[in-house]
Amino acid sequence: MSDSQPYTRDETEAERIDRNFGEQLQELRIAQAGVQILFAFLLTIPFQQRFTILTDLQRNIYVFTLLAAAVSVVVFTAPVALHRTLFRDGLKDFIVTYTDRLMSIGLFTLGIGIVGGVVLVLDVLMSHTAAFWIGGGLLLLGLVLWVGVPFSQKGRARQRLQSPS
Repeated sequence: MSDSQPYTRDETEAERIDRNFGEQLQELRIAQAGVQILFAFLLTIPFQQRFTILTDLQRNIYVFTLLAAAVSVVVFTAPVALHRTLFRDGLKDFIVTYTDRLMSIGLFTLGIGIVGGVVLVLDVLMSHTAAFWIGGGLLLLGLVLWVGVPFSQKGRARQRLQSPS
């Protein structure tokens, strides 16, 4: 978006790790809230009267979506357990690196949960065809916003760093 000089910071390695850790905490707060609401919603569905009339396909979508949301909850809360266990052991660099990996997995499973939840609801309200087309569109939108745009910018940043000014 900007053709100016690359953004840089004058910070020590310890300051960078601390900043990255703080940024991860903010990202986790947002993701955890969303995944917990989705998971809670999914946990209540079997207790509804209409659940008994779901088709086999709808039940399979539900189970797949529920499991994706459950994995997402576990993965997004794992950094809390990791930090609590390794607190004051001088391993913040490991915590930041490992949490980064966990967050990528959590976003993937959250995406599956979001798309699966929408497909399930639309399949009950509309038709299989409409549900899957809309779910596919939502999946495409998620891929563009969550993967395409960030990776295109990452590629541009690498090109700027490699090309002589």
